[in-house]
Amino acid sequence: MNAHHLRIEGRVQGVGYRAWMVREARRLGLTGWVRNRTDGSVEAVVAGPEPAVQTLLTACRRGPLAARVDRIVEALTDLPEGEEFQQR
Repeated sequence: MNAHHLRIEGRVQGVGYRAWMVREARRLGLTGWVRNRTDGSVEAVVAGPEPAVQTLLTACRRGPLAARVDRIVEALTDLPEGEEFQQR
Protein backbone atom coordinates (compact mmCIF):
# COMPACT_ATOMS: atom_id res chain seq x y z
CA MET A 1 0.00 0.00 0.00
CA ASN A 2 1.33 3.43 -0.88
CA ALA A 3 1.60 5.88 1.97
CA HIS A 4 2.59 9.52 2.38
CA HIS A 5 5.77 10.20 4.33
CA LEU A 6 5.66 13.70 5.84
CA ARG A 7 8.15 15.95 7.58
CA ILE A 8 6.33 18.89 9.12
CA GLU A 9 8.46 21.91 9.99
CA GLY A 10 7.74 24.98 12.08
CA ARG A 11 6.57 25.31 15.69
CA VAL A 12 5.21 21.77 15.84
CA GLN A 13 6.79 20.31 18.98
CA GLY A 14 5.48 21.12 22.45
CA VAL A 15 2.14 22.34 21.08
CA GLY A 16 0.15 19.09 20.98
CA TYR A 17 0.72 18.50 17.27
CA ARG A 18 1.24 14.72 17.54
CA ALA A 19 -1.82 14.12 19.74
CA TRP A 20 -3.90 16.34 17.45
CA MET A 21 -2.70 14.43 14.38
CA VAL A 22 -3.52 11.07 15.99
CA ARG A 23 -7.09 12.25 16.69
CA GLU A 24 -7.54 13.60 13.17
CA ALA A 25 -6.07 10.52 11.46
CA ARG A 26 -8.17 8.12 13.53
CA ARG A 27 -11.29 10.18 12.86
CA LEU A 28 -10.59 9.80 9.13
CA GLY A 29 -9.90 6.05 9.44
CA LEU A 30 -6.24 6.31 8.43
CA THR A 31 -3.32 4.13 9.47
CA GLY A 32 0.30 5.03 10.15
CA TRP A 33 2.26 6.85 12.81
CA VAL A 34 3.62 10.23 13.93
CA ARG A 35 6.71 11.12 15.98
CA ASN A 36 8.97 14.01 16.94
CA ARG A 37 12.35 14.32 15.26
CA THR A 38 15.49 15.60 16.98
CA ASP A 39 15.67 18.54 14.54
CA GLY A 40 12.40 20.00 15.92
CA SER A 41 10.17 18.77 13.12
CA VAL A 42 7.43 16.14 13.25
CA GLU A 43 7.59 13.06 11.02
CA ALA A 44 4.58 10.99 9.98
CA VAL A 45 3.59 8.18 7.65
CA VAL A 46 -0.08 8.21 6.65
CA ALA A 47 -2.03 5.65 4.61
CA GLY A 48 -5.63 5.04 3.68
CA PRO A 49 -8.18 6.13 1.09
CA GLU A 50 -6.67 9.00 -0.90
CA PRO A 51 -9.53 11.48 -0.25
CA ALA A 52 -9.10 10.96 3.52
CA VAL A 53 -5.31 11.31 3.25
CA GLN A 54 -5.72 14.57 1.34
CA THR A 55 -8.17 15.86 3.99
CA LEU A 56 -5.56 15.15 6.67
CA LEU A 57 -2.77 16.79 4.64
CA THR A 58 -4.87 19.93 4.29
CA ALA A 59 -5.49 19.93 8.05
CA CYS A 60 -1.77 19.34 8.74
CA ARG A 61 -0.91 22.60 7.00
CA ARG A 62 -2.88 24.38 9.77
CA GLY A 63 -2.28 22.02 12.70
CA PRO A 64 -3.65 22.65 16.19
CA LEU A 65 -4.17 26.22 17.41
CA ALA A 66 -0.76 26.65 19.09
CA ALA A 67 1.21 25.29 16.11
CA ARG A 68 2.80 27.19 13.25
CA VAL A 69 3.48 25.07 10.17
CA ASP A 70 6.15 26.57 7.93
CA ARG A 71 6.60 23.72 5.48
CA ILE A 72 5.61 20.11 4.81
CA VAL A 73 8.01 17.92 2.85
CA GLU A 74 6.08 15.01 1.35
CA ALA A 75 7.10 11.80 -0.43
CA LEU A 76 5.42 8.52 -1.27
CA THR A 77 6.60 5.42 0.57
CA ASP A 78 5.49 1.89 1.40
CA LEU A 79 3.59 1.13 4.59
CA PRO A 80 2.97 -2.42 5.72
CA GLU A 81 -0.64 -3.14 6.63
CA GLY A 82 -1.16 -1.77 10.08
CA GLU A 83 -3.65 -1.02 12.75
CA GLU A 84 -4.98 2.32 13.84
CA PHE A 85 -2.86 5.45 13.62
CA GLN A 86 -0.42 5.78 16.54
CA GLN A 87 1.98 8.17 18.19
CA ARG A 88 5.57 7.00 18.58
